[in-house]
This record gives sequence, structure tokens and C-alpha cells, in this order.
Amino acid sequence: MRTVCRNLVVILMAALFIQIAGGQNAQKKDTPPPKPPVSQSQSLVDAWNDIGRKLIAMAEDFPEDKYDFKPNPAQRTFAEQLLHAAGGNYFFINPAKGLKPPSGDPKRADYKTKAAVVEYVKKSFAEGGELIKSKGDGGMNDLFVDPFANQQTRISDGAWGLIEHAGEHYGQLVVYYRSAGLVPPESRPKK
Repeated sequence: MRTVCRNLVVILMAALFIQIAGGQNAQKKDTPPPKPPVSQSQSLVDAWNDIGRKLIAMAEDFPEDKYDFKPNPAQRTFAEQLLHAAGGNYFFINPAKGLKPPSGDPKRADYKTKAAVVEYVKKSFAEGGELIKSKGDGGMNDLFVDPFANQQTRISDGAWGLIEHAGEHYGQLVVYYRSAGLVPPESRPKK
């Protein structure tokens, strides 16, 4: 009797295992294999364009009458934050193209309207994206001199650094939105 019970348990366990294994195989057949990764340069340009998209959306969305808003007197205005983030891109773009880097932040007085600020933000991210795309995978290790460190830097490292910089300012601008009683575009329900 004991032997029959043990054998019955073993048979039931085997049947259960076969069912589970069979179900997993059926699931594998229905699921297509994962896509291969995008190239390194495509991953970089995608990240560059994504943070650019977020900052451009904010630049276009924030009310023009609040463009000179700042949460406290020691901070930049909303417009100055956008100009700083976009202007920072040229500390990568210009040297990577063999050009002189900017001498500082773009001045708000040179970008008096919301439209002018939006255009500048769009332009800086478009130029950076085009530069990365033109380098392709083969150019990711090309070198330029980082104007802050006076050190040779890879194209990919310089671009990732400016993506991080733009992301930091994106986070600051979220606070500007909230302090002004507004909801940032990325935080709104998707339609």
C-alpha cells in the first residue's frame, strides 16, 4: 500500500511537471524573440532627443507671463533655466565640431519672448541630435577637448554628460511648475 501511494505521488508530480513545462513551451512559441538592442549611437541620440522633447514641451507649455517666475530671488527665472540648459549643449556641440565653446549662458535680454526661447531650446537639441547621428557608432570614441576639464573626452561621454545636465534642469523646472501652481506636461494623464 505504501509503495502504491508513493508511486501515485510520483506519477502525479510528474504529470504536474509535464503540464507546467508544456505550458511554458506553448508560451514561448507565442512570444516572439526579443528585438536586438539599438546601436550605441542610436541609444545616445534617443536619450538626447528624449530630454530635449521634455524641455521643449515645458518651454512651449509654460505661460509666457510666468517666464520670468522664480521660486526665490537667488534662483534663475524659468526662461533663464531653459536658456542655461539649452546653452549648455553648446559646450559639447561646439568643441565636438572644432568650434570655440560659448563664453557663458545665453542672456535673457537676447531672448525676450517665449517664442525666441522655445526656438533656441529646439535649435540646441536639434543640432546636438544631428551631431550625434552624424558621428554614428564609429564616431562615438572620437575625441574633443572638454572646455571645463581641459581634457580630451569621447563624443559619447560628452553627450551623456549634457543629457545628465539637461535632466537636472528638467527636475528643477518641475519644481518651478509646482511652485507656480501648475502641473508639468510629463506629469499629466496621458490621452
